[in-house]
Amino acid sequence: MTRTKERDSVPHTPSSGSDLREAALPRTGSASTAPGGSGTVVSEVASTEPATRPARESSDAGRSGHEKRVTIALFAAGLTTFAAMYSTQSLLPSLSAAFHVPPAHAALAVSLTTGFLALAIIPAGVLAARVGRTRVMVGSAVLASVLGLLLPLAPSLDVLLGLRAAQGVALAGVPAVAMAYLAEEIGAGGLGAAMGVYIAGTTIGGLAGRLIPSIFLGLTSWRWAEVAVSVAAGLCTVWFARALPPARGFTPRTGGFGSLAADLGRQLRRRELLALFGLAFLLMGSFVSVYNYLGYRLTHRPFELPAALAGSVFVLYLAGTVASACAGRLADRRGHHRILVGALALMVCGALVTVPDHLPTVLIGILLFTTGFFGAHTVASAWVGALAENRGAASSLYMFAYYLGSAVIGSGAGIAYAAGGWIALIACVSGLFAVAALLVGVLATAGRRGSSSRAPGPEAAPAP
Repeated sequence: MTRTKERDSVPHTPSSGSDLREAALPRTGSASTAPGGSGTVVSEVASTEPATRPARESSDAGRSGHEKRVTIALFAAGLTTFAAMYSTQSLLPSLSAAFHVPPAHAALAVSLTTGFLALAIIPAGVLAARVGRTRVMVGSAVLASVLGLLLPLAPSLDVLLGLRAAQGVALAGVPAVAMAYLAEEIGAGGLGAAMGVYIAGTTIGGLAGRLIPSIFLGLTSWRWAEVAVSVAAGLCTVWFARALPPARGFTPRTGGFGSLAADLGRQLRRRELLALFGLAFLLMGSFVSVYNYLGYRLTHRPFELPAALAGSVFVLYLAGTVASACAGRLADRRGHHRILVGALALMVCGALVTVPDHLPTVLIGILLFTTGFFGAHTVASAWVGALAENRGAASSLYMFAYYLGSAVIGSGAGIAYAAGGWIALIACVSGLFAVAALLVGVLATAGRRGSSSRAPGPEAAPAP
């Protein structure tokens, strides 16, 4: 801890050799005006050259170490946030049986969390812009973990739903702030890869939040299953809080409601960002729709799989872990637009492959669909950080649209499934992809400048 404080208190050392030489030359320039100065200038400038090399190497090593710590910490943040967010999804049948309620009522244990999270995204981003992003993220994770540990003690479903709604508000601090924090702390060349690692953490967290309770349900009640996943999320919170380094690129922002409205308005006036917000809404909505009703398809004719076996399909989330990291690196090298188009095409293919009533085909389709989704989400979220004038406001709007899509489309798709089964659901999702294609076209017309934009380095302050 002492070393960290000492490092943060040291003035920033320029990272380029030319900057270091320019900083050194004024001290030698005075020597050139002294009698016999030319030889003095040469010797003094030559003597400064070796000194700059260790300073430059030390600065580069410090920046690299800082970025590594940031990336590891945000991976842990993704784990704890999404494990807590989806901790009740695999418990829904047990909740229905325990509290004698229909499935739609029990499902509020998931939808209330994501819905209230969406509502709290922008306020959490505003708070973080004033008091600091690291404070909000750590406070959010700790509060959500405490609420999670209270869930098994709920005496009624209504109390459980109230705790889940409060947990959604608490969880908002991490997704609202994570993208802006990464864009400020990670250099332009590594932003996509770091975003990929964070999203990989969210995929593993989402998987753990579903699988851990499922495993314990075979041994005990839903309450102990919830205890298990909540303890796991709490341990990840401790890891996150201990690993997170102090922010270096953060500049506090002050102002009232007018300032907030102006910040949000500036982001909404940019066509590229509007298109990316729309993609977040459609991507998450289509993804949740497919996974919400996949279990029903697998447990009914013609497959009729046991519920536990059908739940194991969430293991395919691991494809998202790999896709997130790979898509981030490819976007850094090849450009956001190209990788985004490829990821969306993979989602379309995967959705269509699931239509035939053939189990291996369905599983392959879900694998492709999942891979495409996490790849597209990684690229789109990194692109927002690269384009935004105010990263905090832009990332809050992106995540608001993301979780709003989960709540709105995820619920509305149930109407299509009830009316026409899986084929109707895929037709609905295909309509969403058609709209997504139009938004990708908007990004394309913005020109190569948009697709190759990069965020300023961590040393640049956010735009006012």
